[in-house]
Amino acid sequence: MKKALLFLGSLLLASSLFAQKTPESKSGWMLGAQSYSFRLFPFAEALRKIDSCGLKYVEAFPSQQIGGGVTGTMNFTMDASTRQAVKKMLKDRGITLVAYGVVRAKDEAEWKALFEFAKEMGIRNINSEPDVKQMPYIGKLAQEYKINVALHNHPKPSHYWHPDSVLAVIGNNPYLGSCSDIGHWVRSGLNPVACLKQLEGRVLGMHFKDLEEKAPKTHDVVWGTGVCDIPAVIAEMKRQKFKGPISAEYEYHWENNAPEIAESVKNFRMIYTKGSIK
Repeated sequence: MKKALLFLGSLLLASSLFAQKTPESKSGWMLGAQSYSFRLFPFAEALRKIDSCGLKYVEAFPSQQIGGGVTGTMNFTMDASTRQAVKKMLKDRGITLVAYGVVRAKDEAEWKALFEFAKEMGIRNINSEPDVKQMPYIGKLAQEYKINVALHNHPKPSHYWHPDSVLAVIGNNPYLGSCSDIGHWVRSGLNPVACLKQLEGRVLGMHFKDLEEKAPKTHDVVWGTGVCDIPAVIAEMKRQKFKGPISAEYEYHWENNAPEIAESVKNFRMIYTKGSIK
């Protein structure tokens, strides 16, 4: 009994320490990074960088080399032994693969293979910009596998740049929704808080950014120092009781952007806790 109580106590202490370091986790927010932020490096090195930023979740993208002694890319067509090697890589780093994308599949058979991959790897969200004609069978597969398909918004003129085009195809299927890229909304001249309000209840995941200016060709900056109004975005996420993956996607200073991502994560957690970085 004494050993059991000590074990329970250690678990509670570990849980408390984790909550202190990752305050957003109590809201069901899985703050991590899109490995595309580290596209110049293999996935194994991306995991090391993500860990150094104080993050424990990752969104993988298909064309990244795996590395770490494993050949091939993170494409969902990888064979069984490669999948096991990637799982071990993730486990050894203590990082959870929660999302995958942005990815497309050419037909129903390929979509089914993608869902099989997601199921085996424990992926919660498939982030995609599929052909509208594919949505009926994508919706059926999402319900069958109980895996979300979150429609990502690249800037206009991409099809899903505006929330209207997302809402037009997701219907009432709870496994279909938005992968809300707040930076790309700003690049498209949209207000990210207004877009989140329009998509309320259908935001399944997010690509998180802050930008230097409200312009199509602008670049990423440390969160809380740009034009995306990060405090208002976080407040809206709280109001909606959002739960799900939040991927830091930092598409600037590619050779060494981990320090800026780490600073962004620090600011995010400060804003989450205190409402500002001041």
